[in-house]
Amino acid sequence: MGNWKLTRAQESRALTREVLDEMRTGRPAGLSRRQLLRRTLGAGVGLWLLEVGGGTLAFLWPNLSSGFGATVALGNLDTVAASPANQGISLRDGAPAYFSEARTFVQLIDPNLGFTDGASPDGMGAATNVRAMYQRCPHLGCKPNFCDSNYWFECPCHGSRYDRLGTKIQELGPAPRGMDRFAHSVAGGVLTVDTSSITLGPLPVALGQPGLIPARSPSGCI
Repeated sequence: MGNWKLTRAQESRALTREVLDEMRTGRPAGLSRRQLLRRTLGAGVGLWLLEVGGGTLAFLWPNLSSGFGATVALGNLDTVAASPANQGISLRDGAPAYFSEARTFVQLIDPNLGFTDGASPDGMGAATNVRAMYQRCPHLGCKPNFCDSNYWFECPCHGSRYDRLGTKIQELGPAPRGMDRFAHSVAGGVLTVDTSSITLGPLPVALGQPGLIPARSPSGCI
C-alpha cells in the first residue's frame, strides 16, 4: 500500500459560494491557455525581430567593412594583375582581373599602358586607362564569364555577350545594355573603386560597327 495522499486541490469539495469564488479568481495550476498564447506570440515576435536585425546587419556589413557598397582600394598595377579572372591570361594580355569582394572586373583600356593617375566618376576610364565593371549581367543579374578564346564576356544564363570592355553585342543575347561601370580613381598608382557609384552601361552596338572590339576567334565558350 502506498503512502501517497491527495493534495488539498485534489480533494473533492462541496460547491459552496466560497469555493466557487475561489475557482473563479484563483490561479490555475500549471500554464493557462492565455499564458501559452502570450508566450508563443512573444517568442514569434522576438524571433521576427531577430531575423530583421540580422538581415539589416548583413546588408550593412559590407559598407561597414569596406566591402561591396563602399570604396575599395584594389592596389597598384602589379597587385591587380595578380588577380586574373582566368588563370594564364592577365591585364597585360587584354584580359580582366577580378575582385569578388568588390564584385568587379578590372580592365586596362589600352593593355600596352598601365594605370594613369586621375579620376573617372562615370566609370569610362578615359583619364585612368582603367575600366571597373560590375560583375552583374544587366539582363537578370547572372555573372558573365570572360572567355579566353574570343576575349569576350559571355553570360552563361541567357547568352548575352560583351566585348572585353563590357560593350554589349546587339545581336547576341537579351541584355538591354552593356555592363555597368563603377566610379574609380588612381592615386600614386593605386586603384580605388567606389562600388556605391554605378553608371549604367551604354546601349548595345551591332557587330562590325565602331565602338565594339571584335572577337579574337569565331568560337566562344558557351
